Amino acid sequence: MTSYQYAMIGCGARATIGKHIPTVEPGSRVAWAVDTTEAGRGRARELFGDIDILSSVEELIAHTGGPGSGRVRGAIVCTPDDTHKAVAEVLLKAGIPVYLEKPMSISLEDSDALVDLAASTGTPLYVGHNMRHMSVITLMKRLIDEGAIGQVQAVWCRHFVGNGGDYYFKDWHADRSRAGTLLLQKGVHDIDVIHFLAGASSSVVQGMGDLMIYGDIESRRDNSDMTMPEWFSMDNWPPRAQRNLNPIIDVEDISMLQMRLDNGVLASYQQCHFTPDYWRNYTVIGDAGRLENFGDGEGGVVRVWNRRHTFAPEGDEEYPIVGDLGGHGDADKLTMAEFVSIIAQGAARSEAEHLANPLAARDAVATAVMGARSVRNGSVPEQIPPHRLSEASR
Repeated sequence: MTSYQYAMIGCGARATIGKHIPTVEPGSRVAWAVDTTEAGRGRARELFGDIDILSSVEELIAHTGGPGSGRVRGAIVCTPDDTHKAVAEVLLKAGIPVYLEKPMSISLEDSDALVDLAASTGTPLYVGHNMRHMSVITLMKRLIDEGAIGQVQAVWCRHFVGNGGDYYFKDWHADRSRAGTLLLQKGVHDIDVIHFLAGASSSVVQGMGDLMIYGDIESRRDNSDMTMPEWFSMDNWPPRAQRNLNPIIDVEDISMLQMRLDNGVLASYQQCHFTPDYWRNYTVIGDAGRLENFGDGEGGVVRVWNRRHTFAPEGDEEYPIVGDLGGHGDADKLTMAEFVSIIAQGAARSEAEHLANPLAARDAVATAVMGARSVRNGSVPEQIPPHRLSEASR
């Protein structure tokens, strides 16, 4: 059994995904962790035991023999979104394959730069769009590909972010200078899924949104001494009763986008961070039927309508969603397995064969960024520029 060593960069709440490494690649492990805070370094020890813990990616590279040494099999980057570009850039230049948490970055320019750098260095860059591996999404994609609803014409997504106040308004996510927009941190998942189900990326986007609830709450606190699980509670309800929100709140807590995709499909996305329930509902309409999910994890179903009806909530066919009982834990494991596989196969496997790939991740960022620009600029439609590699492949 060959064992490899990986590095975890950023040891916040998402660093738990590193624990999948020995499961998807038996014998391998996280051997190094990088975090700029003492609290983060403590979490690294709790998660991964007695490993080398460093304070910067530059220190990691020097500590492991310098660029091209090959000691670091891959790096898993779970740092805040606004640091993604700088951290991934150093690693890619050192020849270290990168698993980068989504969103790829908080700007279109930085995302383009990372795609270009990965292409020029030949170093694998994988963005963790784990929802492409979620059972609800793979089931809907299979039904679409099998022709269950004919040719896709429209995709609608409603995202009820019932935990939004705890997840995104008590730390840096609420600060526009750090997160850009929650259409990135949260919406980029769904935008990517819309593109995946429809088979094309967005070319035009128009948005509308507002900061309706959380901007009015006066109870504020710097929560940088904690991570989200420490302040999260289902008892934090109703939304206006939330306390200890981030000192800076200037991102929207409700947003709506309309999109036209390259292949003519029309799509819409709605995101609300103060709903009582927490789940995603996708509706995909074809020229011979439609499908819709009810629940997005184990126990939910996908229903297909393929005959004419009046009101028929039960649909014509029903398919159970199997897997993802505890959220996207199963998908996290599959995403990490794909990253490991890409490293193992290297250039022998083309990006087109990956369920998730950096160009698709870039296109999701582009749609979110231009959508936020529309939201904040009077809902003026925005054209989405394609990446040069996408244009070259047409």
